[in-house]
Amino acid sequence: MQDNIYKAPQSEVIDATNEEIRYAGFWIRVGASIVDTILILAVTLPLLTLIYDSTYWTGENLFFGVWDILLNYAFPAIVVILFWIYKSATPGKMLCKIKIININTGQAPSAGQSVGRYLGYFVSMIPFMLGIIWVAFDKRKQGWHDKIASTAVVRIAQG
Repeated sequence: MQDNIYKAPQSEVIDATNEEIRYAGFWIRVGASIVDTILILAVTLPLLTLIYDSTYWTGENLFFGVWDILLNYAFPAIVVILFWIYKSATPGKMLCKIKIININTGQAPSAGQSVGRYLGYFVSMIPFMLGIIWVAFDKRKQGWHDKIASTAVVRIAQG
C-alpha cells in the first residue's frame, strides 16, 4: 500500500551519494524549527485558552484533560508527520528552502521513516539535546533522529 505515498518527480530526486549535496546545517534547521513552533503555538494556545480559560496558564495542575493531551502532543505530531510525508518539509523548512530526503534514495521519506524520525526526536533530546546538537558536527548534518530514520535535510537547489 505504498502507492499513495508522495514520490518525488525525477526532477526533484536528489542523488544522496553525490558529494555536491548541500546538507542543511544546524542554524538553518533551528530557524525552521522556530517558525514551526510559532505556527503550532498560534493554533494551540488560543484553543487551550478557549477550552480551559486562563486557569490553564495560572493553575497548578499538570494535566487538564483530554484536550490538553490532544492539542499539546497528538496534534503537533500528526501535523508534522503529515507535512513530512506529503511535502518532505514542514512550513518552516519550506520557508528556509530545505527539505527532508531518504538518504538511500534521495526521494521523499516514507511514512515509516517519517514516524521513525519523529520518535527519534525523543531519543535525540533525552541526553541534554545531544542528538540535536549532533547536526552541527556531523559530515552529513544528520541528527540522531535522521540517522535512526535514514534521512537527511538538504537545501533545495535554486533555479
